[in-house]
Amino acid sequence: MGGHVNNAQHGYRARVVQSNFDWGGDQRHHSIPMEDLIIYELHVRGFTMDESSGVKHHGTFEGLREKIPYLKELGVNAVELMPIFEFDEMRDVRLIDENELIDFWGGYNPVSFFAPNTSYCSSMEYNREGLELKTLIKDLHDNGIEVILDVVFNHTAEGNEFGPCFSFKGFDNNIYYMLTPDGHYYNFSGCGNTLNCNHPVVRDMILECLRYWVIEYRIDGFRFDLASILGRNDDGTPLSQPPLLRSLAFDSILGNVKLIAEAWDAGGLYQVGSFPSWKRWAEWNGRYRDDMRRFLKGDDFLAQTAAARITGSPDLYDPAYRGGNASINFLTCHDGFTLYDLYSYNQKHNEANGWGGNTDGADDNNSWNCGVEGETDDPAILALRKRLMKNACAVLLCSRGTPMFLSGDEFADTRYGNNNPYCQDNLISWLDWSLLKKIRICSISFNI
Repeated sequence: MGGHVNNAQHGYRARVVQSNFDWGGDQRHHSIPMEDLIIYELHVRGFTMDESSGVKHHGTFEGLREKIPYLKELGVNAVELMPIFEFDEMRDVRLIDENELIDFWGGYNPVSFFAPNTSYCSSMEYNREGLELKTLIKDLHDNGIEVILDVVFNHTAEGNEFGPCFSFKGFDNNIYYMLTPDGHYYNFSGCGNTLNCNHPVVRDMILECLRYWVIEYRIDGFRFDLASILGRNDDGTPLSQPPLLRSLAFDSILGNVKLIAEAWDAGGLYQVGSFPSWKRWAEWNGRYRDDMRRFLKGDDFLAQTAAARITGSPDLYDPAYRGGNASINFLTCHDGFTLYDLYSYNQKHNEANGWGGNTDGADDNNSWNCGVEGETDDPAILALRKRLMKNACAVLLCSRGTPMFLSGDEFADTRYGNNNPYCQDNLISWLDWSLLKKIRICSISFNI
């Protein structure tokens, strides 16, 4: 399936696409072991949208492909793409202080699980949707870089009872969504609805979808957004042996594919260290992020905790039950501050998002502005910030587990204190590549 037009004007349409891409000698099953992986998380549009990126095709799969030499020089061997399934970035368009805000992170509100987002293509691909993305994946593989997709199976863009109806609500609302006894939508996703992932029909759809991306696009791994939802029963209660998670762990087609869980959800279920794994699932280690942020900025009485995080969090991941590669270690990701902002702001500054009172986004950032909130010309503060950023990168790379870096952190990219830029298709979210000439925090080879 592929292609979509403005839903408000025409409704969504599907079409059959050709499947004759020449992969040449690409071998998708020659995967890099988790212990050797260095993940680089990025947003396809934001990565090259700014003029400073120097690419010809800004904000597209092709623009990212143009940056492969940079990725090789940096030293990463896996890119984790923020959601690229078809979405409607204009669904909540609004004006705030004359700035047009769109659903820039719209992939977190998926419209079609089987189609890449057409707005990420540099040219029309009528009946050949996916060609540009496949070319990108092939060239990344040819350069020794794996591709991990951030996938969202916890909810869809259909919202709650006040939302649109264009897909699963029409197929079978009672099967595809978790409903309360009075017919309303459970909202463990924070986005209006929750997919009923462990119903046999929904489970099979998710399995078929992931197999499709592995077979047709040769994807190397998946990071599951709000993955704790995937372990809930149809009434919302957590399952000890979730059928979907077990099926994914033992599926033959997905046997060499990396499975990474964001082991919590918006309904309060937090499973870092206890996510059902069958020695197949790794986790975003949110405890690593929180504990190490506090330790690295100098909070007291954290030496023992930091030692545990650096040595692979054995208090969370017993190697006898989880294997030795369960922890994805990170200090920053798309949610929250960039590394530069982590040491430049004490509080979030999300006023541009238009929620009033700076109310959206997380408040528990564990950040430190080094004495001045935001930008400064003070050379002592700038030097301190740079030293803290280098410390953070060095500790992350030296910690046992799989390190994950946020794109732009290597050259101190800033979002000006905005820790939730989901609606900012502008300089707040676009990487400023001119900073690469001014400051280089690290290469992943880490000549620091």
